[in-house]
Amino acid sequence: MNTQANIVEQIWKEHIFQGNWIKTNNLSRDIINPATGEMISTVQLASLDNVNSSVEIAVEAQKSWKNTSFESRAKILRKAAQFFEENIQTFIDWNVQECGSTLLKAGWEANACIEQLYMASSMPMAAAGEIFPSSIPGRTNVWQRVPLGVVGVISPWNFPLLLSIRSIAPALAMGNSVILKPSEFSNVTGGALLAWLFQMSGLPEGNFQVISGESEIGEALVNHPLVNLISFTGSTAVGKKIAESCAKQLKKCVLELGGNNAMIICEDADIDTAVNNAVWGSFLHQGQICMQTGRHLVHRSIADEYIQKLKEKASSLKVGDPSSPETQLGPLINANQHQKVCRMVETAVEQGATLECGGQGDQLFFHPAVVTNISKDNPLFTHEIFGPVAPILIFDDIAEAIDIVNSSKYGLAVAIHTARTAWAYDLAKDIKSGMIHINDQTVNNEYHVPFGGMGESGYGGRFGGPANFDEFSQRQWVSILDKGILYPL
Repeated sequence: MNTQANIVEQIWKEHIFQGNWIKTNNLSRDIINPATGEMISTVQLASLDNVNSSVEIAVEAQKSWKNTSFESRAKILRKAAQFFEENIQTFIDWNVQECGSTLLKAGWEANACIEQLYMASSMPMAAAGEIFPSSIPGRTNVWQRVPLGVVGVISPWNFPLLLSIRSIAPALAMGNSVILKPSEFSNVTGGALLAWLFQMSGLPEGNFQVISGESEIGEALVNHPLVNLISFTGSTAVGKKIAESCAKQLKKCVLELGGNNAMIICEDADIDTAVNNAVWGSFLHQGQICMQTGRHLVHRSIADEYIQKLKEKASSLKVGDPSSPETQLGPLINANQHQKVCRMVETAVEQGATLECGGQGDQLFFHPAVVTNISKDNPLFTHEIFGPVAPILIFDDIAEAIDIVNSSKYGLAVAIHTARTAWAYDLAKDIKSGMIHINDQTVNNEYHVPFGGMGESGYGGRFGGPANFDEFSQRQWVSILDKGILYPL
């Protein structure tokens, strides 16, 4: 069954993946193309019994996997990267069809996944620990990394491949087994295709499984006593519930949550560059990104020019069929998200804001919107939008701008545009945000650099680079004496 035919025949219609494809008669869910409304597939959902059996399988599989040589673990992850690269078009096509990703976005995400897999393949070769001196003669103190055990990953629909692999790959590299619960809006792209990937890469059976389902499946994974870590990317509201559940169990969790990210455009900024960056930050993937630029703070002296140029650029963007190479914005993911964005913009206008361009389109499409004359307490400015909307607020003094930025409960990413880079670097320490980008936009992710937020954008954990070692393993102190000593008691 380990062939390309699994994908062509859509094996997930009648099977779930528990290290191998297991036929079930569970409930199924339709897979809908958000651009057309067409049903393109169905997927078998896991039951609560399946969750329990998956954990049992993962526990047993991990006993061998944790003792697998670092060369073997690295080789499997390299093979996963190579297999992804060889089959990249399949991953791109499903991301476009199921998640409304444009070809530009889906292609970027796919290549980012390949890079993450290669980076994770180097992790097993890193130093496993550190040696500390001892006050007792002849003793050696080793502080070493050991696997956590079973890692549960709950991933979102907006970057279903990348935001799954960024946890799966390092978790496997560190000797853990992984159970993935994808979003119900990306069950194939963010679930079944990854099962195919790791099965075809030679990962020993049971060390990676996929349990698709509604919220109760995720809750069961979070609350299972044999799951040792939960890695979650999604809304702050759900993240708080997961953190509470994990705290009650003294279970580790890594949370990357919502954001209401700001771009500060100072009076000496390069306006054309700032506008270009703003378009990418606010409108990429229809604004459905946790790092989306949801607040534009522009110095009064350049505000008119900035607004005019941003309007012109936003109005020129092509909205439509995401499978077309010319399309720059596809559909929003579902009707609820579309209604939410429409309602937020309508309410802002009712409260005195001006819709300069864009707005509601047909079906699930929404044209990139620029909104001005907005107050700093307007919900469109204070809440995460998750849509292609650029609210603009004018400021006179940088201290005022920083106060406005810091007033948000979120703290994921902030961008500052200015000719004074050293000044901006010094300014960063006064901004409550996990990531600050000077003369850039907020949607940034370099996989060798730890990624994460402050406040309600995260839970202190980070993804990427050296942080992956800390998040996906635990530390153990081993002291060694060649010969035992006698204590005076």
